[in-house]
Amino acid sequence: MILSRDLQKAVNLTASVILAGGRGSRLMGLTDRQAKPAVPFGGDFRIIDFTLSNCINSGFRRISVLTQYQSQSLEEYIRGWNPAEPREDEFINVLPSRANEGYQGTADAVYQNIGILNAGNAEWVLILAGDHIYKMDYAAMLADHIEKGADLTIPCIEVPRLHASAFGVMHIAAGDRVTGFLEKPEDPPGMPDKPDHALASMGIYIFNKKFLFDELCRDAAEMTSTHDFGHDLIPALVPRARVFAHRFSDSCVREAGQEAYWRDVGTVDAYWSANMDMIDPACPIYAHAGEWPVYTRHESPRFHFVRAGAEKASVLSESCIVADSVVSRSLLSRRVVVDDNCIITDAVVLPGARIGEGCSITGAVVDAGCEVPSGLVVGEDPEEDARRFHRTPNGIVLINNEMLARL
Repeated sequence: MILSRDLQKAVNLTASVILAGGRGSRLMGLTDRQAKPAVPFGGDFRIIDFTLSNCINSGFRRISVLTQYQSQSLEEYIRGWNPAEPREDEFINVLPSRANEGYQGTADAVYQNIGILNAGNAEWVLILAGDHIYKMDYAAMLADHIEKGADLTIPCIEVPRLHASAFGVMHIAAGDRVTGFLEKPEDPPGMPDKPDHALASMGIYIFNKKFLFDELCRDAAEMTSTHDFGHDLIPALVPRARVFAHRFSDSCVREAGQEAYWRDVGTVDAYWSANMDMIDPACPIYAHAGEWPVYTRHESPRFHFVRAGAEKASVLSESCIVADSVVSRSLLSRRVVVDDNCIITDAVVLPGARIGEGCSITGAVVDAGCEVPSGLVVGEDPEEDARRFHRTPNGIVLINNEMLARL
């Protein structure tokens, strides 16, 4: 990506912080032994790869990853991650929370690391979530922030109002000035011109550094605060600071005519659905793959799209072995083995899993390293599925080794 000289200078004066400490408990067994951002996704990736790749592709190469839950799994993954052309002034630091304290909230996580973040010459701080699937040019957002003279810029998306209770919801005035912010309201307010939709925060922020650090210190002294950006810091800032919304559609990386693709994969249903999107080579995540690649620890992710009619479209990742079996509308990750006489439909199978002979698996997520016994049938009897495994409200079945051991 080619930036103007002034914008490139601003990017170089920005510290990037990825909040990656959440357990992701709504992903159930997928996060029993690893942090949510380290969960495999899309065959050959981890969830955090998308945020890290957006940073590298946007030119933001001084990155701090703040971890807490199962931090070792994420630290080991990131240690060998940096696949882009290295530069002397770039780094990816992993900053785990203090073992005896932990981070009390998202704002506290940044507050605890003020000393480290303040060591450089940064003028701006880009705060990111490490658990969303999207392609975004952060430099375009920074340019918007500087042009508006903002203290804080919050990227936003339009979501159906009935689904907005999972987000921070914003009111905006002319020029996208934020006039109100409600964190996860039970009855989200609609947009004036689209009452059935709400303007939702993406959990991404650009702050002027001095302004942010002053506000973090103020919040840290508030005994009643939960020290969270959405619950505490931002609602307090809106009435007295220059807070602006930034439309994701203005910085989303996509092909002409494609939707602005962003997915929160915080539940098993959402995780399964986003993986299913990856089966289609036209998925917006593949947009500008050469110019805006999604990096992993592996040098180059390899996929084989299998199309025996649209109803059987599937993705097989590198080193998969499928014997004499039928795989339809499914995504198989690295080193997955499917033995003879299996029928795999609408399934996401994570790295290193093995599906034993004669299995029939429909509408499921099979965790990494699972040894699925021969003859297992999943997806035909909802009550039996719920008794043995975790079955979601939408009928997706999550299978991991602990569940299999109880059979």
